[in-house]
Amino acid sequence: MSDVLSREALWAATHAERAALADDLASLDATQWAQQSLCGRWTVEEVVAHLTAAASVGRLRWLASALAARFDFGLHNDRRLAERRGATPAETLERFRRIITSTTSTFGPTEAWLGEVIVHAQDIRRPLGIARTPAIESVTPVARFYAQRDFTVAGRSAIDGLRVQATDGPFATGSGPLASGTTLALVMVMAGRHAYCGDLTGPGVSTLRERCTSV
Repeated sequence: MSDVLSREALWAATHAERAALADDLASLDATQWAQQSLCGRWTVEEVVAHLTAAASVGRLRWLASALAARFDFGLHNDRRLAERRGATPAETLERFRRIITSTTSTFGPTEAWLGEVIVHAQDIRRPLGIARTPAIESVTPVARFYAQRDFTVAGRSAIDGLRVQATDGPFATGSGPLASGTTLALVMVMAGRHAYCGDLTGPGVSTLRERCTSV
């Protein structure tokens, strides 16, 4: 694996992760679509609609939406989600399928948008008991990006003063008490998903638990 994936490779990974999620969603029943996700108050269907919105709104429209919501990003996200949610889960899924190969995004590096689908896919899969681990080649650049800065998630703040190290790939950074686990688990914890703290080991995990809140 190259140390740094090209923008084209990152988008290809994003498209592959969207396609894999769409396949996982195809057999869900009504109860599963209404299941609470790991993403705050959103259900599985709402997370899917959010992913569709994120891949459908470019910079100018995003700015107009944020301004209309007076930079209340919770309200902004809810409005865009409502636009992309279908009358039924089947329609919501069909709308999501239409954006699988989209490269529309707002601001920030492509790693952020790959991270968006990787994290939200696990927000859905974990509560539903769907076991799928994205390719390490896709998760590693997201882990590195989250560790370097607070952007869409407060990844750098989450691991400040800690050594975090993947057990299944090359990702490792920082110094201090160690927290180790799969690259995916580290990504999810940096994204604020408390449920994944239990997948990590080491003296640094207690600090991560204190910092980690579901978002």
